[in-house]
Amino acid sequence: MRIALVSEWLDAWRGGAETSTLQVLAELLRAGVEVDVYTRSRPSPSPGLRVCHVNGAAASRTRASVTFARRADRLIAEGDYDVVHAVSPCFRADLYQPRGGTIAESIERNLAVLGGDSARALKRMGNALNFKRRRQLATERRLLASGQGPVVIAISDYVARQLQRHYHLPPDRIRRIFNAVEPDRADDQQRRRDRADIRRQYRIRESELLVVLVAHNFRLKGVGPWMEALAELTRRRTLPIRSLVIGKAPAERYRRRAGRLGIGSCLTFTGPTDRVRAFLHAADVLVHPTYYDPCSRVVLEAMTAGLPCVASRWDGASELIQDGVSGYVIEEIDPLAIAARIADLMDRGRRERMSAEAARVGGGISLTGHVRQLLACYDEVAASRRAGAASRR
Repeated sequence: MRIALVSEWLDAWRGGAETSTLQVLAELLRAGVEVDVYTRSRPSPSPGLRVCHVNGAAASRTRASVTFARRADRLIAEGDYDVVHAVSPCFRADLYQPRGGTIAESIERNLAVLGGDSARALKRMGNALNFKRRRQLATERRLLASGQGPVVIAISDYVARQLQRHYHLPPDRIRRIFNAVEPDRADDQQRRRDRADIRRQYRIRESELLVVLVAHNFRLKGVGPWMEALAELTRRRTLPIRSLVIGKAPAERYRRRAGRLGIGSCLTFTGPTDRVRAFLHAADVLVHPTYYDPCSRVVLEAMTAGLPCVASRWDGASELIQDGVSGYVIEEIDPLAIAARIADLMDRGRRERMSAEAARVGGGISLTGHVRQLLACYDEVAASRRAGAASRR
């Protein structure tokens, strides 16, 4: 089978969507699939992989994305592919997999971050005048609202609901293939070593509950509400608690806020790291009070590491959490609700039971299984294309 995979970017440092695409690509190559990748990046060469570098140079980033899509469309038309699988918008796609969910939902949930009606109204006006947003929405509408558009892969039920709510996409055009991550292959000795190393580096005692939050977009991922929740927990003085916020966002404004909240001594902003798994091994709980996440990798990685998670219902990954059994799902981004769930996890026995259940569920998060479903989808779409071509003869 010969596949064209369209992804504007394939650099892991850009974020979870790109990392997931790279991991799926590696798994496809291991399965013997011949893949031509159309991208603006320059990924490392791999056996069986042909990289078609598409220059998207233009006067602005938005126009560059448009240029990339048009050039990729033209180049793909010259190829002979069984399936065109697009992660970035491509009008020749047979399969479209919006790993970031829909643009329409992203805009809506970014408005939810804002505090009041006036701020939201101003943001809506800004979006209406924003060329990038208008272009993104127009492209998405063309791909999804057309009755003849591609089959769409939803990486969570949350994304499937977005497709139906914003674009009335019929169920027969949606395939739900849940997001996946690579398994946590660390043995017990490695986990203990990671735990000791990280705690020693940040001077965290074993008696202190360590809660980690991983985010690059601090505002969208709920760092502010978590800081307020942490302030509430420190006021209660029930158990010594520390928190590490891991990510590349500018943290100075948040450090000043931590000082005002009185949590400067128990909250540390680590900056970015390529050792997220080691931090998960060092932690007792992961908190992810995001305003929007189609299906966060970090929650999946935490569960594979056996870490109880407190996640919001606006994260597709929360669909794997059985509330009160393998973690907690908060209905609203409310600091008091977050604090209450973390307080519950201060009970060591409850935390250990949830950890075991999270590890059990996490063990079923299989990248191999994800790709197996994807290959079945390829077969289905390729057969449909052949049948359509035969009927036109």
